[in-house]
This record gives sequence, structure tokens and C-alpha cells, in this order.
Amino acid sequence: MSFCCGASMIGAKGTLKHFRTHIHNVPITFCPVCQRVEVHHMVENEYEVLADFAHGDGASEIDFQDYVDKDVKVLFENCVNNENEDPLDIVVSQIDMALDLLSVAKQIDDSDWENDLKKRLGVLSARRTKLRQRLLS
Repeated sequence: MSFCCGASMIGAKGTLKHFRTHIHNVPITFCPVCQRVEVHHMVENEYEVLADFAHGDGASEIDFQDYVDKDVKVLFENCVNNENEDPLDIVVSQIDMALDLLSVAKQIDDSDWENDLKKRLGVLSARRTKLRQRLLS
């Protein structure tokens, strides 16, 4: 499981740009709070090699799945959430985890961590409100 700024990263497939080459279906993790995106740690080496070769060949687009055969279920089995879940469920799950961590931060009297978690909870709460409004529209 990967973490970023106090939230667990969400497993997904995405398109990344390496210079002028778009690489589709790359296993990634992304943070629901700050939107940071990382290549999944189990395919980082394969991504680097494929990206360099594709760029060197002048390819404008390439599909990661055509060259690297990794079982997505295995890659994302340790992710708390994945892109196939309902976005509202993901945000609620992230809020629950942040609240649990906030309780721990208070118990160990770590005010910096408490403040960071409160900021993250504010971001997640705003996202939850937007998702609920979309459902009502």
C-alpha cells in the first residue's frame, strides 16, 4: 500500500507522458488529496525501459499492456481502493482512514500530524460534498 500526504494511494491505470510519447494503460497509484501520480512500484523498471525505447523510436503513442504482461489484480491487491469503485465510496473510505489516523495523532500528542490530517480531511470533505451534489443533480 502506498501513502501520500496521509491518504492511501488509489490503484488505477492511466496515460502518462514521457517527453512527446503518451503511454496508455500504465498501472499507477494516485493520491485523492493532492492528486500526485506515481507509476506502480512493481512496474517502474518496465515503464522506464519502455518509455525510453518508445521515445527513442519517435512513437507518439504506445500501449503499456502490449509490451508488459502484469496481472492487474496482483498489482492492486494491496491498494485500499481502486479506480473501479464508486468515487463517493472511495472518498468516504479515505475520510474514515484519516479520522482513525487523527485519533492516533491525538493520542501520541503529535500536533503537526494532527494539523496535516485536518487539512486533508477538509479537502476530502469538500470532494465528498461535490460528489454528493452531482448525485442530486
